[in-house]
Amino acid sequence: MLDDKDRRGTAGFSWIGKRPVRPDGMDKVTGKARYGADYDLPGQLWGRMLRAPHPHARLLRIDTSRAAALEGVKAVVTGADFPDIPADAPKVAGMPVSARDHARNTIARDKVLYDGHPVAAIAATSRALAEEALQLIEVEYAPLPHVIGVEDAAAPGAPILHPDLVTKGADPSTAGTSNVVSESRLTRGDAGAGFARADVVVERRFTTEAVHQGYIEPHACLARVSGDGKAELWTTTQGAWVARAYCAAILGWDIADLRVTSTEIGGGFGGKINVYEEPIALRLSQLTGRPVKMTMTREEVFRCTGPTSASVTTMKIGATADGSIIAAEGRVGLQAGAFPGAPVGAALQCAFAPYTVPNLDLSGYEVVSNRPSVQAYRAPGAPIAAFAVESLIDELAQKLNMDPIDLRLKNAVDEGDPDPSGKAYGPIGLIPALKAAKASAHWTAPLPPGQGRGVAAGYWFNIGGATAVNCLLNEDGTVSLVAGTADIGGLRASLTQMTAETLGIDFDRITTVIGDTAQLGFNLHTGGSRATFASGQAAHQAATAMIEEVCRRAARLWDIPEDAVIYENGAVRPAGPNAGAHEPLTLAQIAGQFTSTGGPITGSAQSMAPGSAPSFGVQIMDVALDAETGKAEVTRCTAIADAGRAIHPSYVEGQFQGGATQGIGWALNEAYVYGPDGRLQNPGFLDYRIPVASDLPMIDTQIIEVPNPGHPYGVRGVGEIAIVPALPAVANAVSRAAGRRITAAPMSPPALLEVLDRD
Repeated sequence: MLDDKDRRGTAGFSWIGKRPVRPDGMDKVTGKARYGADYDLPGQLWGRMLRAPHPHARLLRIDTSRAAALEGVKAVVTGADFPDIPADAPKVAGMPVSARDHARNTIARDKVLYDGHPVAAIAATSRALAEEALQLIEVEYAPLPHVIGVEDAAAPGAPILHPDLVTKGADPSTAGTSNVVSESRLTRGDAGAGFARADVVVERRFTTEAVHQGYIEPHACLARVSGDGKAELWTTTQGAWVARAYCAAILGWDIADLRVTSTEIGGGFGGKINVYEEPIALRLSQLTGRPVKMTMTREEVFRCTGPTSASVTTMKIGATADGSIIAAEGRVGLQAGAFPGAPVGAALQCAFAPYTVPNLDLSGYEVVSNRPSVQAYRAPGAPIAAFAVESLIDELAQKLNMDPIDLRLKNAVDEGDPDPSGKAYGPIGLIPALKAAKASAHWTAPLPPGQGRGVAAGYWFNIGGATAVNCLLNEDGTVSLVAGTADIGGLRASLTQMTAETLGIDFDRITTVIGDTAQLGFNLHTGGSRATFASGQAAHQAATAMIEEVCRRAARLWDIPEDAVIYENGAVRPAGPNAGAHEPLTLAQIAGQFTSTGGPITGSAQSMAPGSAPSFGVQIMDVALDAETGKAEVTRCTAIADAGRAIHPSYVEGQFQGGATQGIGWALNEAYVYGPDGRLQNPGFLDYRIPVASDLPMIDTQIIEVPNPGHPYGVRGVGEIAIVPALPAVANAVSRAAGRRITAAPMSPPALLEVLDRD
């Protein structure tokens, strides 16, 4: 039996908390790692998309005959080459975006809904030839009025994108078609009564623009369909099983006929969960009988793949004179792009999750508009809500003449308080994070003249989800671990550490690989801060199952009962009355006798990864504001968050720094800019301004560890929490430097100059 002592909340680990070199590090720093565009097959063709130049137009005619006749062009497809999925088709793999919407986003049918919407695709013997052939496709459009903004799309008389869309929850018999997809509400107590007792009330309107995830690697895939209908797909994706399910649904295939491999992935942040070119490449390969490779340009990535939502939020908070927040109400409007899917529910759930607000009334809505369909972006919805809430809490602190951290500490949730769903929080790290922020060298340091200092807190709920892991004992006693969750931020190292800890063997005796869809049961994508939590839990279970099998094999060799065998420190030994009767056996010694004891020794785990727990974070930002130019520059940043247990502290720190960096970009520079014609004006890194090294200070980090009791090693997710407080912390610093409240992001030099010049 396994001597598996409960180590949660204790020190003394052999590998947990250490910083070993990541197993995939050498290949990545030497350029040997194979990303999506690095895959090639003999005889492959090049696929390219023809994209609409209009934000909204009917497709009257598509003539592909001239392109198809060009020598070297092997296939041309349009929306007519894909099955028409009914509106009531079931959701795919439990994902929020319907298969019908996904199919119509992949390639247009009766009309185009945004600048860059695909209308046709070509497979040719070279990329240059495919580009040439695209120019020969004749498309006749009937332009329609378009709508870009959140409130414009929701206004009466706005151009309707989908004639069959009725606001969710409305009575179809009386409600007309609308761009408003749904209305949501989250309430607690009596907000009206709460405001009646408030001594101080603050209320403002906030806006944010759509921002892109900004991953460095563009979307890329390679598809091969054999003559028997069996297909393979290599793609840069955060979830091979989700990609397989979407592709099969869009193509009308059986899922078992498609094998998907997730290549190394050069960034995703939520933007590489859905599919774009993959179903097109598979159809082109099916038609030609040859592999087809497709890689997006950077302009295509910006024009056609999912940014996060633009938003309009009104928020109101009331507090008593001693700083107790007693009431809040607000309304969050999110733009979903061409198809439904904006994270309204997450925004409402996260808005006041850090605080004990007894009276709450929040509502939200999402609208479709003539933009690319939005996708997840690192804690989707939460930074938008935090921008409004944390800005008003900062303003409350000023009106009450309170330290802004003290105000948050007074209202901070703790174990036993209700979470947004009404369920009691377990052990959580918000108060320790706030106390760490107040005691930090950053918070106590004098603020240089002309600068502002801001602080903000944030919350992310984290998830588990379907997970499968196999643990295999090799003949020499080494171990192979096969996981299905895509590795974006060092997952192989963390899984290896947890497996080494469970097995009691050295880190370098384990090799962890990311399997494909033919090797494991369904795995949910990497997202929701689930990767280390869910796969780590499954890896522990799989290793434990392997240990139990090792103990059974030893019992057979020694001819003693199975419960008389104990496993510890990488070896088995007899216990109880049989203690000392036999010498301990190492994993290598047991593995060397597998043929005589019952065959291969493995362990597997399949679960929904229960026990996920939320993360809380706090960030402090210092900003220098040039009143003459309007330029705001972050001069100091400290990021603090509760990791539960930091399996590999370097990667946790990296997540904190990366999230803070993206939040700084969101706050100061990043935004989709559309012209009056509804076309994107800045589809590239030259004009879409993400932060570079010279834009940033060194980002200090502090890891709080309040172990999650739902995980064998106390893990919480950390991939998303770090972006949530960054945007409002920068906004609070800018507001204090400017001497007035800034309520719109990005806080770019022109925008800030306009605010500063108003007086």
